[in-house]
Amino acid sequence: MHVDRTTTRPRGRRWLGGALALAVGSGLVLVGGAGTAQAADVNVAKNAGFENGLSNWSCSAGSGAAVSSPVRTGAGALRATPAGLDNAKCVQTVAVKPGSTYTLSAWVQGGYAYLGASGTGTGSGSVSTWTPDSASWKQLTTTFTTGPSTTSVEVYTHGWYGTTPYSVDDVSVHGPDGGGGQDPDPVVPATPAGLAAGTVTSSSVDLSWTAVSGATGYKVYRDGANPQAVAGTSVTVSGLTADTAYQFQVAATNSAGESAKSSAVSARTAKVTDPGPGPAVPKHALTGYWQNFNNGATVQKLRDVQSQYDIIAVSFADSTATPGQIVFNLDPAVGYASTADFKADIAAKKAAGKSVIISVGGEKGNVTINSDASATAFANSAYALMQEYGFNGVDIDLEHGINSTYLTKALRQLSAKAGSTMVLTMAPQTIDMQNTGTEYFKTALAVKDILTVVNMQYYNSGSMLGCDGKVYSQGSVDFLTALACIQIQGGLAPSQVGLGVPASTRGAGSGYVDPQIVKNALDCLTKLTGCGSYKPSQAWPTLRGAMTWSTNWDATAGNAWSNAVGPHVHNLP
Repeated sequence: MHVDRTTTRPRGRRWLGGALALAVGSGLVLVGGAGTAQAADVNVAKNAGFENGLSNWSCSAGSGAAVSSPVRTGAGALRATPAGLDNAKCVQTVAVKPGSTYTLSAWVQGGYAYLGASGTGTGSGSVSTWTPDSASWKQLTTTFTTGPSTTSVEVYTHGWYGTTPYSVDDVSVHGPDGGGGQDPDPVVPATPAGLAAGTVTSSSVDLSWTAVSGATGYKVYRDGANPQAVAGTSVTVSGLTADTAYQFQVAATNSAGESAKSSAVSARTAKVTDPGPGPAVPKHALTGYWQNFNNGATVQKLRDVQSQYDIIAVSFADSTATPGQIVFNLDPAVGYASTADFKADIAAKKAAGKSVIISVGGEKGNVTINSDASATAFANSAYALMQEYGFNGVDIDLEHGINSTYLTKALRQLSAKAGSTMVLTMAPQTIDMQNTGTEYFKTALAVKDILTVVNMQYYNSGSMLGCDGKVYSQGSVDFLTALACIQIQGGLAPSQVGLGVPASTRGAGSGYVDPQIVKNALDCLTKLTGCGSYKPSQAWPTLRGAMTWSTNWDATAGNAWSNAVGPHVHNLP
């Protein structure tokens, strides 16, 4: 059910007014009673990093769990899941000193997250602060002052009804000791166990090990030296020499010090092999998505895909219970007698000079790549599909949010396995490429050296800003040209930009344009002819081409789109 956030969620000013006023008034200065900070101030929260499970914490309706990922520091964190009328509230009662001021803080990630304290004995008795969805760890901070007879306060976190789970780590209630003491000072963590080498390339080795309780980080040693700091329990050690043996060890660290190094594990980097020629994609290419399902469009086998298409994106890969991992399940509705027949069709298309790639995502697909482990799982599984089916590469069509840091790692690991012949395409929505600060745009720029083409979806988007700062409506030449300009001015090569449009009026909810408009936009961008009110400051004759959803909807409409746009793309300068 869609929730109107503007009317159902508490507005920040109303909920945070008291906390903000207190924060501004105190300047977030740590105080003890009415005086300034005292050396004896401590963190009175227990099990503040969830290293001991949910000890000292209580979560409503069993909504909370201690997890090993994602964590900010150490080996544990809280993961709480709102459901129905439960907002996943987790609480701890802490001992405080009367008439004293405390700084309450915690690091949060994921869905809507709230942090607060109740029963303070002053003002309304409660303070709180919150943040909307956060893809990375973010610190929440507020303060409270206890009443003259207050000896305990309840601190809490919670999410928001019907939203995604949230994570919490490193809670702090910093102020005078209220008599309950604090968690013991950290001790040097134990030596990590389970160090193992995974995938190797000619320049890198994947390592993983078992988490150590109480550790806030790790150091990975190569041949007894060159320590590399790592936050989690896996890392890709890069910059290595091909066909060379290395020994690796790992040590656990926290504020108390560093453990002894683990037993060494040996790994040898791969030999450099001839990667072969670059991607067999024409200078100007037509991309089409092939539907591995029946949604009312013409059902095709791959052999039926129109010959104008140079890149055929098989839609879609499926996710598994392992974050980042993908598989492919051939839909019986497509009509293949066997998987072998499907693979034979891929081989035939490749023999005809076409690239056949596996698309990841789509409207309903949700592959999560937000950690080193999930990045490696993606790279390994995508490469396995390339080997099994003969796919030339992958298309990234993730429409449910991406993490540029880890998606970049995943794509680079995949590229290291597949070599320079890998075809890498992307199909972001228009909102994803409005500026270089978006996660999609950051990813595209980060993998620019291995990126084939970004076929942005110029549909289902409404009006958007062009590179000249003016607003353009979808369905026009200006919409296509002024938004393509943003990508080129933002750092992509013109050869990495394609125009993605529906093949027919039934192919998308909105944004269909007549093939003639697509041809005009291609001419405008490559030759400065056929432009609308917007005209680029220069021509980009190396523009890659165009994309459509889908080859099936194209067939439904009598192949009108590919028959018109295909030859035009192939005849560009």
